[in-house]
Amino acid sequence: MEEMDWQQPTGGSPLVSVIIPTYNRADFVSELIESLWRQTYRHLQIIIVNDAGEPVDFLRTLYPELELNIVNMERNSKHVHARNRGLTLVRGDYIMLCDDDDLLLPTHIERMLKEIEGSDMVYSDVEIFDYRVEGHTRRATERFVFAYEHDVAAMRRFSTFVSSGCLYRAKLHERLGLFDVEMYHYWDWDFFLRAVEQYHVKRVPVASALYAFSEIGGNMSGQHEDMRPYLDKLSAKHGLGELPTKNFLVLLEEPEVLSRKAQTEVLWDGAPIVSRRALQFRTSPIDGAHFV
Repeated sequence: MEEMDWQQPTGGSPLVSVIIPTYNRADFVSELIESLWRQTYRHLQIIIVNDAGEPVDFLRTLYPELELNIVNMERNSKHVHARNRGLTLVRGDYIMLCDDDDLLLPTHIERMLKEIEGSDMVYSDVEIFDYRVEGHTRRATERFVFAYEHDVAAMRRFSTFVSSGCLYRAKLHERLGLFDVEMYHYWDWDFFLRAVEQYHVKRVPVASALYAFSEIGGNMSGQHEDMRPYLDKLSAKHGLGELPTKNFLVLLEEPEVLSRKAQTEVLWDGAPIVSRRALQFRTSPIDGAHFV
């Protein structure tokens, strides 16, 4: 494990280090950075690890108010390696994980920081959304709430932990080490299971993270044919027994999953998050017609 230089933040507000791996999703990651700029809590170190994809350095110019640390990987090493690279740059007491195509509503980080008192890791409920792309902005076409009781035994059968927007104490990695690069799929489930064995993990009943689920964006959750070996590896590692490989949406209709559905606070009005990158194109004669 590489040496990690955890530093205490100055002042009374703890520093939150946000790790974002990205690969060829310039428009999507721009929306995520916009959503971070809109946060009510702004003491953030934002670490963007570009996994040898198209350049994203333009984000520094677009968002000079934010502390953006952009790392360009020399070769495409895939998302788990990229997250581990991000860990080496963390300066905050807390770490927040985000996928580059997901979004956070404005009060998300402030709420997570309040909720983590007395715990080691917190995760929120989410709204899952499909979308169409208009110009350089995604607009939701379908959405549904993903909110389930925190039941560790049940989550060994079907994980309802969503890593995007989860907040945890940086010191967890002192025991847990890096993210497991052998878990290209299910790295987040593996991380949750390792964390909950040694630390206090809590669900926060608010759907303040928005999780993109679409074939358009190449979301890995929509792929199934190559996931079985990783599921078997996860099961062997944690003693989970035989696990199903059904479609994600089909699994949500299983009785044991339906029985865990929980109440949550829904905050999103469904409006798109328009990034400064999108606004740049808005005035162009070619793309202007795509915006309203």
